[in-house]
Amino acid sequence: MSDFQELVKSFPKTREYVRDFFVYGFKTRDEFQDKSPRTYDNERRRLESWLGEYVRKDHVSNGANISLAIDSNLLDTNPLFRVWKTKSFTDNDIVLHFLILDLLQEGMKLTAEGITECLLAEYEAFFDVQTVRRKCNAYEKEGLLQKRKSGKTVVYSLDHSLAHWISTNENMLDALAFYQMAGCFGIVGNHLTEQLDFHNQSFRVKHSFCVHTLEEEILLALLDAMNKKTNVRLEMKSSKSGTSNTADCTPLQIFTSTRSGRRFLCGYGRKSRRFSCYRLDTIKSVTSLEPSEEYDELAARLERNRNRLWGVSFQGKDRRHLDRLTMTVQALEPTENYIVERLRREGRGGTVTRIDRDIYRYDVEVFDCNEMLPWLRTFIGRILSLECTAKSVERRFYQDLQTMYRMYNVQDADMADAASPQEP
Repeated sequence: MSDFQELVKSFPKTREYVRDFFVYGFKTRDEFQDKSPRTYDNERRRLESWLGEYVRKDHVSNGANISLAIDSNLLDTNPLFRVWKTKSFTDNDIVLHFLILDLLQEGMKLTAEGITECLLAEYEAFFDVQTVRRKCNAYEKEGLLQKRKSGKTVVYSLDHSLAHWISTNENMLDALAFYQMAGCFGIVGNHLTEQLDFHNQSFRVKHSFCVHTLEEEILLALLDAMNKKTNVRLEMKSSKSGTSNTADCTPLQIFTSTRSGRRFLCGYGRKSRRFSCYRLDTIKSVTSLEPSEEYDELAARLERNRNRLWGVSFQGKDRRHLDRLTMTVQALEPTENYIVERLRREGRGGTVTRIDRDIYRYDVEVFDCNEMLPWLRTFIGRILSLECTAKSVERRFYQDLQTMYRMYNVQDADMADAASPQEP
């Protein structure tokens, strides 16, 4: 049996477990059906090692529920950044890391052959030249080393440009501390502040979605594809059914819910020939495909259609037309004018018309009225009538109302039944 290792090789698997514990939580060992008990134990131990002070255990009859309790209002950084700092490495990786960086101190500039010889002469460490060259090239991409040509040879040296720039701009450390809390890819700001031994003492974010950092690798690949205007292939796993599938699309925009914080990729499906939104937390990998010849045209079409979106769904029951919803409400004048103002403020492009004293009608056309139901329910008690071209939405609204009446034993349930639309 192999020993437990805190370091990880496969980040997607770890991301899935951290999300399960943090977002869903309250699962016992037996409720993780997709993985073996040993895999669950290893991931739980890693989680406790990285985030021990935030792990919460609730003991129940069939075991212990594990969850993460994180109050972002009190944090000076995102604790989930620690998950990114545990990648596994070989013995050669760690030896070369410290020896190469130590060797190139004091402004030394050496070729791969020169570094190899110095490693043997000064540290008695023997490495193949190609191994050293690959490591130096990898560090050049990471920004740790500079790679320049001197005649026909390639020389490597330490890259101090970023540290020098930050040290000459006193306010930059505060900017990095703020960035790690507020921006996408905050892990970058966190890495830099840690390297410079600087701690955030100024900023706190009241409503911070810590879990976003688990999606940053996927987000980076999507933004890169948008920048290059290329199509992508998405590998996804449903959060409800657990089934996996793929989709080829042209990535166009990233949408973020201001209510739940959930993020979506809005893309144009190459097979369905329509716009669709994909939750970032269900995307497991992104593969770049060929450039999209119609990228600018699709982006323009999306911009024209955005004002007909209520949320992120383009797929109402009738895919060829918009759904139209009409709601009539009662708002006593002038004491309840705030209801009318709320309709105008939150109505997302809908029109509000005064049809009589204390009576107002709200009209809107959107792609999918199903997304409106949670908002519509907040007006229950004031709604005089509700009609929608998507009759399934209309039926669902009145059925939910009947269910609520029965749940609370309200005697007026018959009135709700009478108000509901009849089957044709």
